[in-house]
Amino acid sequence: MGIFRKLGWFFRKEKKRYILGIIFLALTSFANLVPPRVLGLMSDRLDKGHITWGQYGILVLAIVAAAIVLYVLRYFWRKQIWGGAAELERQMRSKLFDHFMKMDRTFYQRHRIGDLMAHATNDVSAIQNVAGDGVLTLVDSLMMGLSTMIAMIIFVDFRLTIVALLPLPFLAWGAQKLGDRLHDSFNDSQAAFSRLNNKTQESVSGIKVLKTFGQGKEDTEAFDRMVNDTIRINRKVFVWDSLFDPLGTIIIGLTYTITIIYGGILVTNKVLTIGQLVSFIAYIGNMVWPMFAIGYLFNILERGSASYDRVQKLLDEKPTITDANADENITADDIAGDLKYQIKSFAYPDEKDIPVLQNIDFKLKKGQTLGLVGKVGAGKTTIIQLLLREFDTYDGQITLNGHDIREVPLNVLLRQISYVPQNNYLFSTSIQKNIAFSDSGAEDSQIIEAAQKSDLHNDILQMPRSYQTLVGENGISLSGGQKQRMSIARALLKHSQILIMDDALSAVDARTETDILKALRKERKGKTTLIAAHRLTSVMNADLILVLRNGQIVERGTHKELLKLNGWYADMWRKQELEEKVGGEVNE
Repeated sequence: MGIFRKLGWFFRKEKKRYILGIIFLALTSFANLVPPRVLGLMSDRLDKGHITWGQYGILVLAIVAAAIVLYVLRYFWRKQIWGGAAELERQMRSKLFDHFMKMDRTFYQRHRIGDLMAHATNDVSAIQNVAGDGVLTLVDSLMMGLSTMIAMIIFVDFRLTIVALLPLPFLAWGAQKLGDRLHDSFNDSQAAFSRLNNKTQESVSGIKVLKTFGQGKEDTEAFDRMVNDTIRINRKVFVWDSLFDPLGTIIIGLTYTITIIYGGILVTNKVLTIGQLVSFIAYIGNMVWPMFAIGYLFNILERGSASYDRVQKLLDEKPTITDANADENITADDIAGDLKYQIKSFAYPDEKDIPVLQNIDFKLKKGQTLGLVGKVGAGKTTIIQLLLREFDTYDGQITLNGHDIREVPLNVLLRQISYVPQNNYLFSTSIQKNIAFSDSGAEDSQIIEAAQKSDLHNDILQMPRSYQTLVGENGISLSGGQKQRMSIARALLKHSQILIMDDALSAVDARTETDILKALRKERKGKTTLIAAHRLTSVMNADLILVLRNGQIVERGTHKELLKLNGWYADMWRKQELEEKVGGEVNE
């Protein structure tokens, strides 16, 4: 019953709804007592031969009336109780989704997408069942059981009632023991479902890679092994769950046996009438559901409890990036100025002993362009991540117009940044809506202008439905270069103070790169731009270029100044020029 305590916050909030539902449910239980009582009266009159057609008709009408009343009462309790369950589902899904939106990078490093989806679907459904079928089963079984026992005592005989219900304590004891086993089994079952969900999501997302490498058969075999493992774990659930029904059947069988034997003795001794015994047996029929409901109830409650614990564990996690130290008075105009980095050192949270940035110190005036170059793993993307506040645990500070970015409210800071990442993500909708994602109120002319600036407009016009063409999940129908240019168009439409391009031109050819950079210089005049790239032509016109190695700045200056230094930058420039001429490939 612990799950009801865990959901106490919801039941208190929706107490009016549930009180009404329980009242209607209680009335339904009492109305269920009418047919057995009427059958008993009818049996007694038939046994004595003192019944007229008029009396017979009245008794039949009483049963019909009870059926109509039951129909109406059932409608209202279902509306209240199952309506409450739907409301709980809505609130839990909203809580989870809102939590996902607040969590930062480290959270998503710990949890896989398939696992989070399992929490938001399978687990939430199990919790919803507690507020619906769980409440119904608990209240209905208690009401029907208690009202039936009272009717047995009042209308039949208290001695027969006590003797007939002697097996019930054994049912309660057995249900408790099985319930403990069920909770642990359900927890393992839900975890197995999450792993299976992860595998499915990963395989479907990577289907092109699987097919390209011819690993479809091997991946299917791995999936089958995981399915078999999930079935094995669920089999334990079914074993414990399946023991409830036999337990209830044995108890019901014992009750009927006791009733027939002892009830027969009482009828023989003229303590009971035949009609009373018929009513009692009918009342036992009403007790069948409460007894079997115990197994069904424990199934719902233990599954819901295990799922609630899993969901609550997620909700209890706190984001590491917050506005705890933010100055709510800072506005977008306050941070429209120079960008300055003074980072002594930074290490990722899960590798605190391994610094990935050291002594990063530079200043970029408002309207200037910064170029970040270096080998893979040199620290280019990490510098960008710190500006995006994906991590705050660095020794030093980053300032915008003199304000430490950790003191700037996140919604103010991030609204002033447009970001084109290495791995572009597109939504499964039209080209128009993908570009307009950063500004849902943008007009068609503005969307077209952004596409032109990213050299994508002509490509779009060649597509079947122009700007209304659907791109498929994550832009599966587009080439790598088209996806990059669409992401650039989306960023340009935002007209933000800072534009970050993290290796965003790697999939386009040299001519297209030149056209895009030319448009960017015109578009970004007076605005700050950061470009991380492997191709040096992407940064050659930057006001400041930083060459990174092992998380440190080893060279800095303009394109001309770096060529004069004759260091790594100059060497790589010559190699890339040679590559351009011979069409070969040059390694860093």
